[in-house]
Amino acid sequence: MQSGSLVANLWPVQSRRDEILRGLVFAFAGAALLTLSAKVKVPFYPVPMTMQTMVVLMIGLAGGMRLGAATVGLYLLQGALGFPVFADTPERGIGLAYMVGPTGGYLFGFFVAAAFAGICGDRAFGRSVLGSLATMTLGHAIIFLFGFAWLATLIGPDKAFAAGVAPFAMATVLKVALGSALMPALSLSLRRKG
Repeated sequence: MQSGSLVANLWPVQSRRDEILRGLVFAFAGAALLTLSAKVKVPFYPVPMTMQTMVVLMIGLAGGMRLGAATVGLYLLQGALGFPVFADTPERGIGLAYMVGPTGGYLFGFFVAAAFAGICGDRAFGRSVLGSLATMTLGHAIIFLFGFAWLATLIGPDKAFAAGVAPFAMATVLKVALGSALMPALSLSLRRKG
């Protein structure tokens, strides 16, 4: 089995220039995919879901630690600069004001979770269902931990759990299962073509 991230194995580089080009392509494509995943809401009970957390973790698994964190960092920078890249923007505000609001902890959690998933991706965890399942499960837990902690400082722990964790539990189980199946399938498909 190959080691290293999926992107590193699919797009090997021979020079610093190639590495920069690969990084820019991956980061901008990943940030665009994150924006799309934030804007598309899938009807679900009890609240509609976006696929954003799954995409964050898949970016980390595919790109590795450096590219995964850089991609989510670019996405967060775009949001901080006022681009309407987050869910419910511009309706609920934009820029730094949005980022320090109720979802601020989740957004910071995206960065940490992408870096974590990237470390797992560098170790080729995304190529197996079990590795993907472990990464997706722990990555979502990281996002929820940061999101819950920030929201609890704003509205208290009981309300934070009721509003920021419980409604998303079933959707998270679905996203963990979907991401755990997609990453190995994507990896296998790309290796067969390569």
